[in-house]
Amino acid sequence: QVQLVESGGGLVQAGGSLRLSCAASGSIFSINVMGWYRQAPGKQRELVATITKENTYYADSVKGRFTISRDNAKNTVHLLMNSLKPEDTAVYYCNAVGLYITTMSKRLEDFSSWGQGTQVSVSS
Repeated sequence: QVQLVESGGGLVQAGGSLRLSCAASGSIFSINVMGWYRQAPGKQRELVATITKENTYYADSVKGRFTISRDNAKNTVHLLMNSLKPEDTAVYYCNAVGLYITTMSKRLEDFSSWGQGTQVSVSS
């Protein structure tokens, strides 16, 4: 199907910046939406930002601080995180939704894939 690999997490002090990247690979026909979610310890996974070819969406908690961008030719998505706060600490997951080409029948099928997650830790 489609695999996603994230990179760029780490430990940073409050006020600092990090850039996350996510690359999609496999028998991709098209990707409609790419996005970032996060899950802090003891909390549910929440949407951070999404991007289509026309629009971007940000959660209120990250508006003005985070910027999502996409390279359609490379099937990659990035999340630039500025002015990081301790409450941004979480495992960040990449998600992609689109169509892939099945191996045997060469048909188009829907996919929704997740990356393995990358830890972002912000110290106060």
